[in-house]
Amino acid sequence: MKSLDSHIETVLWTPDQITSRVSDLAAEISADLSHLSDPPILVGVATGAFLFLADLARHIRLPVSVDFIRAESYGSGTESNGTPKISSDLKLDVAGRHVVLVEDIVDTGSTISRLIEYLESKGASSVSVATFLDKPSRRKVQFKLLGKGKFYRGFECPDYFVVGYGMDFAELYRNLPYIGVLKPEQYKCQSP
Repeated sequence: MKSLDSHIETVLWTPDQITSRVSDLAAEISADLSHLSDPPILVGVATGAFLFLADLARHIRLPVSVDFIRAESYGSGTESNGTPKISSDLKLDVAGRHVVLVEDIVDTGSTISRLIEYLESKGASSVSVATFLDKPSRRKVQFKLLGKGKFYRGFECPDYFVVGYGMDFAELYRNLPYIGVLKPEQYKCQSP
């Protein structure tokens, strides 16, 4: 079996760059939310955000609660289908709380918009978004943050199909410690 590294065209962000940026984001979030009387709830969007969420939570210097929600819009393809559905709900009650949605990548904006609306319907007082990667060039939906929510971005991502650090293609490559551009032959043949 070939190493997953051989499937990568180029590395965009190294493990050291990732660690540094996540630490900076956590410091910014800690400073911005230090005034809250109740701990914020970090809601990871499963499964892609699990590594980013873990690293971010470890660096935030405030009490936080953590939960997950699953929203599916990709399946095993490389493009969002534009109609995300929530397939696994929260366990924690977000009513009256500040929520930080933790995403691996904001692409078209459809999923994050749907999740913000959903959290609003659950009574969240405000919603911020912390995304590891942002692809504004592919934005189709302009989402609106809730209350005093803020948008936190790790890196602006060029329009490539990227994997690693939790992000996958067909449930593989999540374990790569960096963000890399997947060689097109890996996803065009549909078998990594």
